[in-house]
Amino acid sequence: MDHADWDSLFQFVSHSTLATPEPDDKPADLPYSQVPTPPQSQDGSPTEPDEGVEENPLVSVSTTFYPGAQTHTFPPDVALFSSDSVFFYTHTHILLSASDNGFRSLLLDCPQPSGNAPMINVPETSAVLNVILHTIYGMSCAHYLPSYEVLATAVERLPFYGISPMARILPTSPLYTLLLSHAPLRPLELYALAASFELDALAVAVSSHLLGMHLSSITDELARRMGPIYLKRLFFLHFGRSEALKRILLPPPHPHPPSPMCDFVEQKKLTRAWALASAYFAWDARPDVSTSTMEVALRPLQEHLSCDLCQDTLRERIKDVIVQWSIVKRTI
Repeated sequence: MDHADWDSLFQFVSHSTLATPEPDDKPADLPYSQVPTPPQSQDGSPTEPDEGVEENPLVSVSTTFYPGAQTHTFPPDVALFSSDSVFFYTHTHILLSASDNGFRSLLLDCPQPSGNAPMINVPETSAVLNVILHTIYGMSCAHYLPSYEVLATAVERLPFYGISPMARILPTSPLYTLLLSHAPLRPLELYALAASFELDALAVAVSSHLLGMHLSSITDELARRMGPIYLKRLFFLHFGRSEALKRILLPPPHPHPPSPMCDFVEQKKLTRAWALASAYFAWDARPDVSTSTMEVALRPLQEHLSCDLCQDTLRERIKDVIVQWSIVKRTI
């Protein structure tokens, strides 16, 4: 094969096998990603696409309320779109049955679904809307680990959508349990939240975590949210336990019959020692003092008693104090 033939063959291969194919005019289907609701906070911000490279848009869908989820026997017929662009596929009749204002009138004028579920914009973040929907459906959202702020915001937004917190946050409900789990770390804020919506069972359960707080730490805003009734009940809880502690500690140990080794004069030493110890507690009568703390403070008194009968009466008195203090009411 001569030089001219090689040139002809090279041109043929270049124009046939290396030519760029014609673009397909058919649009591609819109992909979507099913992401946790709310989206993971550690996910980085999307990077800018390279110039000239077309990037496919993604649709974020709740991992609980998605089109094929088994949240109800019927398929979802309405899609709620959160303010941070996450879809929640829900059921119109369930939302309407839980709301007394048509879910803030968002569902009253909702068009009937024809093929695809209609989309409704909801002015809530996916984290808050997720808690609200789990509450409506009676499901637990604990596996999402919502923060206290998210839970509190969701509770405050329930009336906005015509949902009564009193009817939904009961001791048997998942949201009640989830809120109560924050009581050890956020007792005052949670008590104010419960009081503001008259969630009495929750307020009573949380109040036991408020025994160690100083009443002076209640701000004007918290007092306003609690309202006069629950604020008074909290004050009476503190004052009542403090007064009960003083009444329990006031009587000294009963004297035993005089003996040659220990007469009434000798027994006055125990009475004076008990008065000093009880005055220590009465001076700073904290409503959260534990029975173990009381026992540790009172037990050393017997080390200075040489009379066995005095030691017995002291032990009986300490036991009586601990029993009486343990049955004093610890909640509002």
